[in-house]
Amino acid sequence: MDSQPLSSPLASLIEDAWSNEITESLAHCGYYIKTNALPERLIDELTLTAQDSKPQFQSAGIGRSDDHQINQVIRNDTIHWITGTDQAQAIYLNEMELLRVAINRRLYLGLFDYEAHFANYPIGGFYKKHVDAFKGQSNRVLTTVLYLNKHWREEDQGHLLLYNSKGSLIKSVLPDAGTLVIFLSEEFPHEVIPTARERLSIAGWFRINTSTSDKVDPPT
Repeated sequence: MDSQPLSSPLASLIEDAWSNEITESLAHCGYYIKTNALPERLIDELTLTAQDSKPQFQSAGIGRSDDHQINQVIRNDTIHWITGTDQAQAIYLNEMELLRVAINRRLYLGLFDYEAHFANYPIGGFYKKHVDAFKGQSNRVLTTVLYLNKHWREEDQGHLLLYNSKGSLIKSVLPDAGTLVIFLSEEFPHEVIPTARERLSIAGWFRINTSTSDKVDPPT
């Protein structure tokens, strides 16, 4: 990998064809899936950052705030929150900010901000079927998943399964490097089936502001 500094590779695409493609798909079916969505070099840099950060990864939980708990019957991955402390993270967060603005301009979703973390699934790792937001009870509106696994094969398993509101399987997504998935957080139950090799991804959420006079949500 060369030593030249990374630049922001998607700014023009976010503003034009790519954001149109995403918003049209979200408007018509509620989800968007694209292979090779981001430049390979950025994927490589994000992968290196994730690997270098493994000592800081912690067991993932379920629920939020007072309801947060660790339950390895439901999920057994580890996570590390993205803060933009290196160039690759900063570029990724910047592209998601450009996307947030573009989606708001076209779909009027009132997206307020974006949060994301690396997720590491060990061999045998899984996350049982769940939704990322319950109707009227969460500020998460859109879920994003970006995969960081080069040369992933069908036999490596670890697919993301996306279901409709009736519980029928609608998509099985191979977690190959560069594949991006975006879907409405309240509308699509999903799961990660057990993986046969270590699996890295970035999970993120576009959120609305549900703050009240006595509660800041999302927290600062």
